[in-house]
Amino acid sequence: MIPAHIYNDAEIFELERERLFRRAWMFVAHESEIPQDGDYVVRRLLDDSFIIARDSKGDVRAMFNMCLHRGMQVCRAEMGNASNFRCPYHGWSYRNDGRLTGLPFHQEAYGGEAGFQKRGQTLLPAPNLASYNGMIFISLDAQAPPLEEFLGDFRFYLDFYTRQSGAGLEVRGPQRWRIKANWKIGVENFAGDMYHTPHTHASVVDIGLFREPKAQKRKDGATYWAGCGGGTTYKLPPGTFDERMRYVGYPDDMVGRIKQMWSDDHQRVVGDDGFMISAASCFPNMSLVHNWPKIQDSDDVLPFISIRTWQPISENETEVYSWFAVDAAAPDQFKKDSYKAYLMCFGSTGMFEQDDVENWVSLTNTAAGSMARQLLLNGRMGLLADGTPVVNALPPEQFHGPGVAQVGYNENNQRAILRMWADHLEMPPVAPNPATIGGRPDGITPLAQTNGTSACQAAHQEV
Repeated sequence: MIPAHIYNDAEIFELERERLFRRAWMFVAHESEIPQDGDYVVRRLLDDSFIIARDSKGDVRAMFNMCLHRGMQVCRAEMGNASNFRCPYHGWSYRNDGRLTGLPFHQEAYGGEAGFQKRGQTLLPAPNLASYNGMIFISLDAQAPPLEEFLGDFRFYLDFYTRQSGAGLEVRGPQRWRIKANWKIGVENFAGDMYHTPHTHASVVDIGLFREPKAQKRKDGATYWAGCGGGTTYKLPPGTFDERMRYVGYPDDMVGRIKQMWSDDHQRVVGDDGFMISAASCFPNMSLVHNWPKIQDSDDVLPFISIRTWQPISENETEVYSWFAVDAAAPDQFKKDSYKAYLMCFGSTGMFEQDDVENWVSLTNTAAGSMARQLLLNGRMGLLADGTPVVNALPPEQFHGPGVAQVGYNENNQRAILRMWADHLEMPPVAPNPATIGGRPDGITPLAQTNGTSACQAAHQEV
């Protein structure tokens, strides 16, 4: 049972800011957004702005976007290519690895190195930086567990979206817009809400956007939860792995590359078990979607992949970042058609997007009133009165992925998300880690281009 007011409560939002978003790993960018030395994007984590840059040596950095002098935002463009960043306030300048290199009137204003040692000063690095399959994550907690440990078995499902060939993903975007809704609602929806599809998205099915004639077929799919995330699957018609991949629109050359990348168990989930991954959420605020609508006036479908984050603005407003993602080795025409399929369904003008947000805004508004503090919402779908499941979990021979999977409508994943959320709110605040001007004198913390491991495990001795 869920207190209704958690979806619009200022005090709870402050706890989320302090105890959840200061601690968890959060997706901020994909390495394909910064392919060349000097490329950068600027991304926000709540109130903190970070420059995500590939420096002149090819390493990926995440640097707090605040000048060491008087705190002006150093980089004001959302993306670009630069060897240096220059603060527009007083002209302090920094290399794209964060090193302070330019200080106007250094001798006259500070007495040179004797008064202020410029050497060794850097923009403040993100406390923790790591990547998985080209996906760049930041944690604001210097003591956070390694990213792969945090993701746990959910990495298996991330691979479905992000490992379709040796070339990796390329992403387009992000589209960015704001909705007057609480950030948790979208996370829960993508994590496992198959129940809303026949009702909220009835018109999308009625106009023939999908091959399946009835949205009620969603109940034949499975939900799964593993590690720090979970999602939904569609049930596929009988066939081999290749036939089922073709059914959702993948051409033979892409299927061949996928078979080289996916493990035997990945292929068994599709080929033997008959499940194809669809939407998913990774705690706390990243979601993914894989679907295959029609884009022509025919029975042919085209799959698309999208990655998004739900960036909280307040207890009742969220900024959505939405990326289109595609196998970098896919044919050009497939990429164009897949992007069209994505735009038609999701993104700021997508048909699914409009349906969903109408509900989420209404829910958030209603949760703000005094009556919502008296109401416990029923989040018990899939459970009998004594707490036993309506349908038992699938045995390993029927679902070859890790974690727990279950067929039919249920709210197992929403409950799992909210349990993690509640656990974080009960944790002590993250201990502050104050830094002197420029941070640690030995500390610029790259994400090594070669291995993608945590960047704060060792500082580079290069300044």
